[in-house]
Amino acid sequence: MEILIIKNPITKTELERLAKNNYGNMIKGVVDVEKDIIALGGELHADSEAVLLQQGSVQENLWGFNIYTDQPKNKKIEYTSFINIRPSQNNNSLEVQDKILKNKIKNIINRLVGD
Repeated sequence: MEILIIKNPITKTELERLAKNNYGNMIKGVVDVEKDIIALGGELHADSEAVLLQQGSVQENLWGFNIYTDQPKNKKIEYTSFINIRPSQNNNSLEVQDKILKNKIKNIINRLVGD
């Protein structure tokens, strides 16, 4: 499955194309909250995570999410992934628990992914 590093905004059409090549109406992604970039695609979040790590990202800054292309903007992002389980960062769940961090993730995704 294709993995793209997104540094500049993409269109909804491009996002839908990526999703169709992955899970249909859903695409897995990983955001680097320090570099303000995302990786989209892959079978697992760990696939996108590995690509970002190879490009110099730091593990503690990477958080997994899913985007559903058939949902309204306020429901299209799901903040769950196995890579988010990080007791050392006070995140003991698949879902990102910290509201400030979750908001930062949402803002990066919304800036880079078209409506």
